[in-house]
Amino acid sequence: MHRPSKYASGQIHNGEMLRHFTQGGRLRLDVSLHNRTDVEDLLRRSPYLRGRGSWTPRDCVPQHRVALIIPYRDRLEHLTTLLYTLHPLLQRQLLEYRVYVVEQYGNETFNKGVLMNAGVREALRDNDFQCFVFHDVDMIPEDDRNLYSCPEMPRHLSVAVDKFNYTLPYTLLVGGVFSIRLEHFLAVNGYSNLYWGWGGEDDDMAYRIRYRKLEIIRPPETLARYSMIKHDHRPESPNAIRTALLRMAKKRSSRDGLNTVKYRVVWRHEHLAYTHLMVDIGKHHRWQFLNGQRLIINF
Repeated sequence: MHRPSKYASGQIHNGEMLRHFTQGGRLRLDVSLHNRTDVEDLLRRSPYLRGRGSWTPRDCVPQHRVALIIPYRDRLEHLTTLLYTLHPLLQRQLLEYRVYVVEQYGNETFNKGVLMNAGVREALRDNDFQCFVFHDVDMIPEDDRNLYSCPEMPRHLSVAVDKFNYTLPYTLLVGGVFSIRLEHFLAVNGYSNLYWGWGGEDDDMAYRIRYRKLEIIRPPETLARYSMIKHDHRPESPNAIRTALLRMAKKRSSRDGLNTVKYRVVWRHEHLAYTHLMVDIGKHHRWQFLNGQRLIINF
C-alpha cells in the first residue's frame, strides 16, 4: 500500500533535503512504493538536474559518462521507488549520467536481452557514453559507496542481495545490476537476443565475457548490498531451451547480439526523472525446438 512521501507532501526542510543528496555510506532505505510525483518532487529540489533523467555536476569535471538502462514492463511503482533512491546516489558519486527506461511494447513474452541492446543503441544516439549500467527495476541499492562509475573490467554490482541472505549464489552471476565499458560491451557483442521469458540472458553474458578473456570483478559484499522488492516472478524460459542456448553461447556470440538486434521505437517520452522508450520487438529473434532435440534459431 502506498504511503505518502514526506518529500511529496512538502514536510521536509532544506537541510534534510541536502542530506538526502549528500549523505554517504549505508543508506536508510525507504522501500515503500512511491509514485512518479514523489520522485519528480524530489528531483525538482536537486541542483543542476537537466530533465530527461540526466544530470552532471557543475563544481567539477565528471570523470565518467554513464547511461543507466532499466528493462521494464508494468512495474511503475517499483520503477519510481528505485529512482527515488538511485538519483541522489548517482549525484553523490558526481557522475554525468542519464537514466533510460526501456519498456517492451505489447503482450509478447518478455525479452530482457533485446531491451538492453536496444537501450544501448538508443543511448548512443544521444551521447558518447563511456559505460552502461544495466539495472533490474526491483533492485534497490543499500550503500552509496558501491560505485556506478566506469569499471576497468565488467563489474557485477549486486553481489549481496537480501533475498539470497546477502551471499553470492554462484560465481558467474552478473544479473541484477551490472556495469560494463562500451568497448567491452562491443567486444562481447552485447546481450543475446534469444532468451524469451525470465532467465538466461545474464548467464549468457557471463559466458561471453569469459570467452573474450575478460574478467568479472565485484565490489566487497559489505558495500554491494541490495534489497529486492517482492513481486510475482514472470515465467522463465523453458529449462531445456535455456540449457541448449547456453551451451551454444560461444558459437553464436558473434551473430546474436548488439549487431543483430531488431526492434522499433514506438514512442519516446522525456520525463524529469528518466527517458522512457517504448520498444516493439515484433516477431524477431525466434526459435523452434523440434522433437525435443533440434533447436532451430531465426536470427
